[in-house]
Amino acid sequence: MLDNDIEKTIVSREEIAGITERLGEELTRDYKGEYPILVGILKGCIPFMSDLMKHLDFHLEIGYMDVSSYFGGLTGAVDVKIEMDLNIPVKNRYVLIVEDIVDSGRTLHAVIRLLEHRGAKDVKVVTLLDKPEGRKVEYVPEYIGVTIPKVFVVGYGLDYEGRYRNLPYVGLLKPEIYENA
Repeated sequence: MLDNDIEKTIVSREEIAGITERLGEELTRDYKGEYPILVGILKGCIPFMSDLMKHLDFHLEIGYMDVSSYFGGLTGAVDVKIEMDLNIPVKNRYVLIVEDIVDSGRTLHAVIRLLEHRGAKDVKVVTLLDKPEGRKVEYVPEYIGVTIPKVFVVGYGLDYEGRYRNLPYVGLLKPEIYENA
């Protein structure tokens, strides 16, 4: 049923499996002997973080943040609203933020600055999808699954109005679904 709303598959289930395995191997090599905190940015990170962790061969701690950003004031500054904060102290810890997609980079940039302000030893990002054409803040994630063009995608954690997160792949939503909403 959900497949009928998808114009085409952008990243298949099989490609996602290969990406999580490859990123898991890279992270295992880079975090060998460390005890990082994996911080998932809710809600979209859940499928990716779950599959990625299966390929990590090092001790880790997991936590989550639910954040949203809005643009206020005369300067158009980004304010981040923390809906749910991380409940693990980050001082002198390696932090690896797990994202489903990096698009504008605004919220992510603010979260990184916040974690650094709290004393994290190092903050890096692993993302399934990178959409650099959408960037409003100069930023390149340290670990990228795949780069995609500036298109509206759903599935595998990504949603439109709270729907489609449960698709096992990432797909291009048919424009008629959101254009007439």
